[in-house]
Amino acid sequence: LFALAVIAIVIAVDAVVWVATQSPRMVLFATIASVAVIAIGSLYRIASLGGGGEAVAQQMGGTPVPENTTEPGLRRLRNVVEEIAIASGVPVPKVYVLEHEAGINAFAAGYSPNDAAIAVTRGALDKLNRDELQGVIAHEFSHILNGDMRLNIRLVGVLFGILMIGLIGRKILEHGRFGGRSRNVGAILIAALVAMVIGYIGLFFGRMIKAGVSRSREKLADASAVQFTRQTQGLSGALKKIGGLQDGSRLNQRGDAEEVSHMLFGDGVGFSGLFATHPPLLERIRALEPSFGGEDLARLQAKWIAMPPDGMQE
Repeated sequence: LFALAVIAIVIAVDAVVWVATQSPRMVLFATIASVAVIAIGSLYRIASLGGGGEAVAQQMGGTPVPENTTEPGLRRLRNVVEEIAIASGVPVPKVYVLEHEAGINAFAAGYSPNDAAIAVTRGALDKLNRDELQGVIAHEFSHILNGDMRLNIRLVGVLFGILMIGLIGRKILEHGRFGGRSRNVGAILIAALVAMVIGYIGLFFGRMIKAGVSRSREKLADASAVQFTRQTQGLSGALKKIGGLQDGSRLNQRGDAEEVSHMLFGDGVGFSGLFATHPPLLERIRALEPSFGGEDLARLQAKWIAMPPDGMQE
């Protein structure tokens, strides 16, 4: 899919250049330039993530959780992380909280267990009870143990390259209104618009690649979480709250959320069908509780609308 994305982008750029210039030399130059932009974009993004999991957590707006924290919610989070580290045999990762996110979500990032970081939303801390939080954290530890997070963070860097042409076009359009009255401004803005349209090719393939990589690994992480915690109620309870509460697992920072959508515990963007990065929510719950149905989820939704759950009091 990545190869198809590069080929499709190069063909699209070449076609536009050919229509504009009718010059084989300019088409050759466009081919080389397109490949160079994709390569440079990927290398730049990979380099920016060289700090491992901490770099990703900080770029998502994460706040580090100190080891000696006394806030009850953060203390509970650190205790749960340390417990699952023992159960899985993985070193205790750095812990972050996405303070401004009301949805229930989390992710693990890093190149190895030694530079791993786990980030949890404030919504997960406030709305999940201890068993449910433990299920979510165990799911993320599975990504650390199985090497998923290393693949996921590399995927962020590589896919950035096929988005570069579109991003360049968008940035030029955003600032084009301040470009003065030069006769070349119109041509530049048209070129930027074309680049942005071509960028949707990269966006299409990028979403397909993330969906193809992520879905099966999410199923494995759910299964491993049950192994670590030795119970299914916690993980299934967290998934039910994602389906039953208004904020679900959505993240407010949509642009950043899309880039890391394949890393998240739950769907943070709202993709479905071909682009879905996670198995359907009801399917994940039924794998843990086979008798659970859609009508059960509807009853929980009605119950929680009337009285939202307080995870810290359960």
